[in-house]
Amino acid sequence: MPTATPQVQTPKEESINESVLQNQAISVGHMYRDRVAKTPNAPAYQFAHVKPEGDTWETITWAQTKERTDAISAGLIALGVQPEERVAIASSTRLEWAFADLANMTAAAATTTIYPTTMADDVAFIISDSDSRVVFAENADQVDKLRGIKDKTPSVVKVVVFDATGVDTDDWVMTLADLEAMGKEYLAANPGAIDARIDGITGDMLATLIYTSGTTGQPKGVRLLHKSWGYEGAATEAIGILNSDDLQYLWLPLAHVFGKLLLTLPIQIGFPTAIDGRIDKIVDNLAVVKPTFMGAAPRIFEKAYGRIKMMMEGEGGVKLKLFNWASGVGKQVSELREQGKEPSGMLGIQAGLADKIIMTKIRDRFGGRIRFFISGSAALNRDVARWFDGMGLMIAEGYGMTETSAATTVNRFVAYKYGSVGWPLPGTEVRIAEDGEVLMKGPGIMDGYHNNPTATAETIDADGWLHTGDIGEIDERGFLKLTDRKKDLFKTSNGKYVAPSVIEATFKGLCPYVSQLLVHGNDRNFVSALVTLDPDAIQGWAAENGLAGKSYAEIVTSDAANKMMQGYIDQLNAGLNRWETIKKFTILDRDLTVEDGEVTPSLKLKRKVVTDKFKDVLDAHYAG
Repeated sequence: MPTATPQVQTPKEESINESVLQNQAISVGHMYRDRVAKTPNAPAYQFAHVKPEGDTWETITWAQTKERTDAISAGLIALGVQPEERVAIASSTRLEWAFADLANMTAAAATTTIYPTTMADDVAFIISDSDSRVVFAENADQVDKLRGIKDKTPSVVKVVVFDATGVDTDDWVMTLADLEAMGKEYLAANPGAIDARIDGITGDMLATLIYTSGTTGQPKGVRLLHKSWGYEGAATEAIGILNSDDLQYLWLPLAHVFGKLLLTLPIQIGFPTAIDGRIDKIVDNLAVVKPTFMGAAPRIFEKAYGRIKMMMEGEGGVKLKLFNWASGVGKQVSELREQGKEPSGMLGIQAGLADKIIMTKIRDRFGGRIRFFISGSAALNRDVARWFDGMGLMIAEGYGMTETSAATTVNRFVAYKYGSVGWPLPGTEVRIAEDGEVLMKGPGIMDGYHNNPTATAETIDADGWLHTGDIGEIDERGFLKLTDRKKDLFKTSNGKYVAPSVIEATFKGLCPYVSQLLVHGNDRNFVSALVTLDPDAIQGWAAENGLAGKSYAEIVTSDAANKMMQGYIDQLNAGLNRWETIKKFTILDRDLTVEDGEVTPSLKLKRKVVTDKFKDVLDAHYAG
């Protein structure tokens, strides 16, 4: 293992009282019990009732939430689930996911997370490797998947289904309502059972088991302890970016560590969460819910920026001129605020006018109350981030991994730098190894990989430093900037290194029609790319270019689309080193999808999967 050498001492934030970290919760169960005791009648969750005539939203308090989770928790105890035994959740983001996870935490069980899109063989491995005793399944599709692998998952004694529509229950499958009824009966006879379980939890006990995507082999189960979640909650509260008056909109997959963190923070800090996993409803729901912050993957911001930009270009005339003018003013204001300054003089007057005419309308599209967004899981285009900031919608980009309990570094209101992922959370150390790899040490680091001591030893060195696999640098002010994944960096046959993620993120800020870009060229004599176009965004372009009514495949493979894309590629190449420029590209006849295993549920590109699947297309770039 390379020796970690500190590049710059991380700055201390004077406003942070680090003693707060000494008061972190013992466990998520303790944190939740304390939250209910402190604010029983405060709102905890908002959720949608889906109806043909339109959704209606309902709010429940912390006390009402506890009533539901106590019944589920006691039901698990009645089923024989013991402390630290695993209980899996195979579901999309919905209120019942949060209930099930909280029930696991108060029963002293550990949650194993499973994406609903995970293929049956991988589900079988995860359940078997984790030795999960109970599985919460979202619906009939998930139950059918579990029935199909029942012989491979002998540890499972019960499947509990959230939405029982079309599900035949039996000795192995029961409904959530039946589990709650069982739990209430158990509590009537054993009223102190849940408190006894919580009292028995220590910080060193397993809380969560999250399996990383296995693109190069079997998934690895990341063991996250209760003390790590307690630290994440206390450290995030300490830096002061969130408070009890906030309202979160949560759509991210809860099987992902970022989603799990965003479930934990409201318990620590006390703000409510509107929860709805339907990605196609995000924009509609923001207008109704009017949250103050939302976490998202970069793709969400890229799509929103692209749609607004295209809408303005479609309007043309005075509206487009005003939009471009306001965007330019916003950029200048953002650059000033990044330096800790505010606009004055003529720029101040222009900023006020731009805000009244354009920026307020942009913010209204996101509900009108957003204080900031949090971006994670992949690199965010700097220009897209600055445009949002210029519109009064700051994006606080952060960095973390499943192995670090999500958040490790994040930009703050008091100090931020676009293009960086901010400063470490208090209590976490970040160093740069001699080969440029980012190393981390702190309370959020995983306990190791489940049943895999070899992989653990390869990732955490003898001194406790986690080797992230990311290449980065720390500037003179202590901001961490990531260059690329160590394994993704490639060298052309001419001996020049290329960082594909940086190029891909840059392009998404230039082209409003792009969905995915994969930069390729390892051991090749030039760089080429695969491109997919956004199915929604491209329709408007097609209508304006004589392709209205054509299928997606016909539109994106047309000569007109290829010519349009070449123009954007030329713009990209103009800002790259000669050896990085994209000489050839192919627009694929379909977008990459989660269902086909080409992007993760958090919308991150699975580079190896895509490269292998479209090998013939890539090879054709270099033929002859």
